[in-house]
Amino acid sequence: METTGPVRRPTAERARDALARLTTGRDVWVSTAHPDHGPHQVPLWFLWDGRAVWLCTSATSATVRNVRTEPRVRLALPDTFDVVLLQGEAECFPAQEVPRDAADAFADKFGWDPRADEGTYLYLRVTPETVRAWRGEPELRGRVIMRDGTWLDQQEP
Repeated sequence: METTGPVRRPTAERARDALARLTTGRDVWVSTAHPDHGPHQVPLWFLWDGRAVWLCTSATSATVRNVRTEPRVRLALPDTFDVVLLQGEAECFPAQEVPRDAADAFADKFGWDPRADEGTYLYLRVTPETVRAWRGEPELRGRVIMRDGTWLDQQEP
């Protein structure tokens, strides 16, 4: 019996699949870097609001320290077969300054409201500039599905 590998999806389908994973996903790997201390990677819960990814972490975390020095971040959904990588700049919001709709949606999704917790938390909003998505080697070519903050939905050649 002969098996076939993954079928190469058009850009529009990859974008739809990536958006579905962003909408339903729970965890994302967050990669930051500091010019003196190098790279740092940590898994965090995330919320996709349709335009940006919202994260929340301790205000004293290495992630926050790095973002304050170098706001460029990379996010990776945790599946090595169905890769979705987002790249953008993170903005910091103290819990008392985060937009209410984002904080409420985050609390609803996870059953935890950092605004009510005793710790000091910071929300990070990452608006993607670039998104890459691929399933296996056949999709490496054309893996960019968002460029300069705009989803690419034209048909591939």
